[in-house]
Amino acid sequence: MTRHVVVLAGGLSHERDVSLRSGSRLQDALHGRGLEVTPRDTDGELIDWLTGQRPDAAIVALHGSRGENGAIQSILEMIGIPYVGTTSTNCRLSYEKNIAKNLMRRHGFATPAWVSLSHSTFRDLGAQTLMGLLVGHLGLPLMVKPQHGGSALGATPVRTADELPAALVGAFAYGEIAVVEQFIEGTELAITVVDRRDGPQALPAVEIAPRSGVFDYESRYTAGLTTYYTPARLDEAVATAAAELAIGAHRTLGLRDVSRTDAIAGADGAVHFLEVNVSPGLTETSLLPMAVEAAGGSLGELYAGLVERAVARGA
Repeated sequence: MTRHVVVLAGGLSHERDVSLRSGSRLQDALHGRGLEVTPRDTDGELIDWLTGQRPDAAIVALHGSRGENGAIQSILEMIGIPYVGTTSTNCRLSYEKNIAKNLMRRHGFATPAWVSLSHSTFRDLGAQTLMGLLVGHLGLPLMVKPQHGGSALGATPVRTADELPAALVGAFAYGEIAVVEQFIEGTELAITVVDRRDGPQALPAVEIAPRSGVFDYESRYTAGLTTYYTPARLDEAVATAAAELAIGAHRTLGLRDVSRTDAIAGADGAVHFLEVNVSPGLTETSLLPMAVEAAGGSLGELYAGLVERAVARGA
């Protein structure tokens, strides 16, 4: 029996272009897997289309708020369309970076010290005074990023106090709340976790080495600006710790099917949780496909299997 799968991609977030590229690559990967694949944007006609067509399953290839805050997952749940990925409630936990960090810390995992502050707090209490408090409390260097969103949009490293105002302006351009956290020097990692029959499994970690030294939006999506090592060049103990951290995030935050944890391995070998992504990118420069290939699999094989899991859940 041929499954009818809808791939949801696009949306109106700042990551629309990346999402469309992810959806297109996923559609190509699923061809020849016994699936009828329909790409759909999230527009005013989507709900009528879903209720009329009743696809067997959906795959959410939306990035940013449109795919990670649980809203589209809630729609699918209300209509009764099985889908690949984390439930709406747990998407929200992961989407709130400070909540995810707090839950991970409570469960004994390392994460850089941080403070979350709203734009209005800076306006009401005095930006200069608050920035002085931040530097005094967290020290330097720092990483400033929006509370919501991904693809490093609005994220800026801060090595001197003079760089902090511009970094905050950049973060607030993408949302009302900024996360300011200690910058950990070390090896940047992305670890994909996939649910198997015997539980979540971590795929080989991807080591990220951008030419500029900062894994920003341009470095992520422009071929040649970043060198990736899969598996990462880690000793066995650190590689094991990275896998345990990612599986820990998957379980602690109640994630499902597939997730990607971003982490830093410090010079002392400790692996620090940064954030988790419930709708990882699938473009030609994205990290999840690299991990799948390093594990000896293929994107089409992985997602075809996840579709069957989703259909079985629906049944």
